[in-house]
Formats: sequence, structure tokens, C-alpha cells
Amino acid sequence: MNMQAEATDTGTAHAAAFADLDFDLLRRYVQVIRHKLTADQYLYHAGQPFQALYFVHSGCLKTVELADDGRDQVTGFRMRGDLLGIESIGLRQHACSAMALEQGEVWELPYPAILAACREMPELQAKLTAALAEQIRQDHAWMLNVGTLNAEQRVASFLVDVAARYARLGYSARHFILRMRRTDMANFLALKHETVSRAMTRLDDLRLIAVERREVRVLDDAGLRRMAAGCTD
Repeated sequence: MNMQAEATDTGTAHAAAFADLDFDLLRRYVQVIRHKLTADQYLYHAGQPFQALYFVHSGCLKTVELADDGRDQVTGFRMRGDLLGIESIGLRQHACSAMALEQGEVWELPYPAILAACREMPELQAKLTAALAEQIRQDHAWMLNVGTLNAEQRVASFLVDVAARYARLGYSARHFILRMRRTDMANFLALKHETVSRAMTRLDDLRLIAVERREVRVLDDAGLRRMAAGCTD
């Protein structure tokens, strides 16, 4: 991996499952290493030895698995406050690849040291368990969405989820930038690229959103949520 690494500085407040984790305390037990990433740079590849978890300090990354037919399958998007690598806990190798979608920074948390730290920081064990449980719930929810929702409903559900994640980070849930490409979004939602584009246009025509390239404005939050829930009336 071609990454710049250096000792991390003082931590700040973060979102997601690790919002209130005491990173200053964690550094007493774990050597936290900062990695600068550029767009389209891989953090790790599937099959590499699993040796650490990664905390997303800034930027956005996607996780990718190799499907049975040999195609790359996007399995998720990780933003600030999220953990990468938890899907590989208990394995010797990473189960998927992780690639930066934009310039950002991740903090490497060596996994053997994290296990030792859990004995000294019970809250860390609780947060790791919560992060694993949340990922399982999210995976289950998206499986249901793909199996039961049509294209427009899937895209609406995706936008509602992204808006909520921005809100948790302290940003606007009504006006945001999609960090992922439409092709990645389509791959994740099990749709064709042109189908996603048509669905976005349809949501725009319905005045649920206003979209220009990757910029999204939510015009009718309640209507978008009804669409995401599969309501047709």
C-alpha cells in the first residue's frame, strides 16, 4: 500500500458507534497510526492478512467483495466515524477490499492490541460489539430493500440513509454531496447505471429532490421517506 503514515495527534469528537470513545485513553494501550489516502487509493485488498481495524477520520471509502460470478460487488460506503475491517474479525485475511472515494484519512488500530485494550477499556468492547451488530442490521436491511423495493424506492432509501448519516455528522440532511460515483451507487443497489440515473431524474420530477450531478437537495423529506418505505400512494 502506498500510504503516508505518521503518529496521530489529539483526537476529536466522532460520529457513529465510536462517537464518545476516549481516543486519548485508547492510545495508552494501542499505537494509533494515521494514514493519508487519495481518491481511488486502496486501503487494503481482499486476501491481505487481517491485522488491524481502521477508523475513518475524514473522507469516504467503499468496501468491495468479489461476487461468485467474478464481478466486484460494492458492499457499503464508510464515512467519518465508521470502522473498517470489522467484517474480517475472526478471519486471517480481509474478506473484502476498501478503497478511498476521495482524499481522506484513516486511523489504523492494530487488532491484537485492540483485543488487549478491551480488557482495560470495557466500553471499547461494547462499542466493537455495537459496531458489528449495526453492520449486521444494515446488511439485513439492504438485502430486504434489494429484494422488495423497485428502482426508485431503492434510490430513495439510499438517499434517506445518506441524509441521516450526514445529520449524525452535524451536517445538513437537506443539502449534501454524494461522494460515490453513480456506477458505485448502482452496483450497491443491484441496479444498472442508467436505471439509477432514471430513478434520480424521476425523484427530481416528483419534486422530492433537486439533483445536479452529485449535489442533492431534499425538497420533500416526508415524501422521500414514504417512497423509501415502499409507499405507492
